[in-house]
Amino acid sequence: MGDNYFSRHALLKRAGLPPSKKLLIFFISAGLLTIPLPHVYNSLTLILFVAYTLLSYNKENVKLRPVLMPLLAFFALMVISAIWSEDIKATFKALGRESALLFIPVAFCLNMQLSKRGVRKILNNYSLMIFLFAVFLMVKAVFRYSNTGNTEVFFYHELATKDISAVYLSVMVAMAAFHFLCKKNKTFWGYLTLLFLMIFLFLLSSKIIILTSVLLVAVYYIFYSGMGRQFKMIALLVFFGMAGALGYYGKISERLATEFHYNSIDNDNAEIHHVSFDEAWSRETFTANDYLTGTTLRVYQARIFNEMLKEDNIFLTGYGLDASSPHIERKGVEHNLIHTGEGGITYNKINFHNQYIEAFADLGIFGLLIVVVLLVVNLKNSIKNKEFIHIAFAVLMISLFLTESFLWRQRGVVFFTMFYCLFNTGLLPVNKNNRAL
Repeated sequence: MGDNYFSRHALLKRAGLPPSKKLLIFFISAGLLTIPLPHVYNSLTLILFVAYTLLSYNKENVKLRPVLMPLLAFFALMVISAIWSEDIKATFKALGRESALLFIPVAFCLNMQLSKRGVRKILNNYSLMIFLFAVFLMVKAVFRYSNTGNTEVFFYHELATKDISAVYLSVMVAMAAFHFLCKKNKTFWGYLTLLFLMIFLFLLSSKIIILTSVLLVAVYYIFYSGMGRQFKMIALLVFFGMAGALGYYGKISERLATEFHYNSIDNDNAEIHHVSFDEAWSRETFTANDYLTGTTLRVYQARIFNEMLKEDNIFLTGYGLDASSPHIERKGVEHNLIHTGEGGITYNKINFHNQYIEAFADLGIFGLLIVVVLLVVNLKNSIKNKEFIHIAFAVLMISLFLTESFLWRQRGVVFFTMFYCLFNTGLLPVNKNNRAL
């Protein structure tokens, strides 16, 4: 293997980190567990993971994995977009947080392929820590409520932290919940943990994640639970009954209902008009009293992207990575949508909140095609390996990308890339010439 191999491994042994499958599982688990924390912790963890990989890799394990190539192609396109970017400073700044698309797949190519058992250990570590993190946030909310008497602390962004939004936390909680749902021979504590995570998911009030999760749970009980027909029906009735009860509960119900409320209301003597879907798509000028829900805002953003396509030459190249924001602001001024909405953020300073549109606007048609390829490959492999947790991840990402520019945020890109690599290499069959952990 050469002196270089032994010197690298000797360095790790001196540091108390002899190469082993346990350490690889630890670093991947740590990369996932630090996602909800401030960025510095996740960045440091990924640096350590990559450093460990470079020092411990064995030439026998190195393999170019075709399934990971779209991730590398996506990052390469981002780098190339700097050539034509209309905001070169923003593009270079964005490349730093997008580097997970490069370093994580490379690390998976250099490391030994994980077995299904290794993947399940990582999922167990991740899910348990997400559960504990959710418990911590709930306890924190109880203390805040005892001091303020404000019930808002139990819902949406107030329940999350300053470091991570309710939507992003919802995705992480949903994945942990699906892990506990798929576990065989569940104990009483396993069911209790699953119930707590589902309730916590509803309290976070992310509409797209709740809807997708409810549908996925139904699919699980119908096709993957292994229960008899009678027990399936009972389980589904109980689940939908609980989901319905939670959905109709106070703040959660209000949160869901606002998306479909278009009447004008009086708020502190000022009439607020809830913009409809049709108005969001076709109305030329808005006023300071117009309010856009999350859904109608996304309709408006799809509309202005359509206008950008017609007005600017961006079909092939886009504006450049992270360079579309000035054009969103310009369109907001053009349509007089320059007042603040929910959360005090000015409407024309909000990004597309749609990964498909965001990739198209910044990187052109090839950026969009790579996103679609990633999702199709992920979904195809999830169906092929028949692991429901992988299917849940694939479907969650397809739906989430409709409402969030998930890959344009460090937490999002690390979460997607890590799980994509984990599922599409660790759950697929191991080649006879390669070992697996």
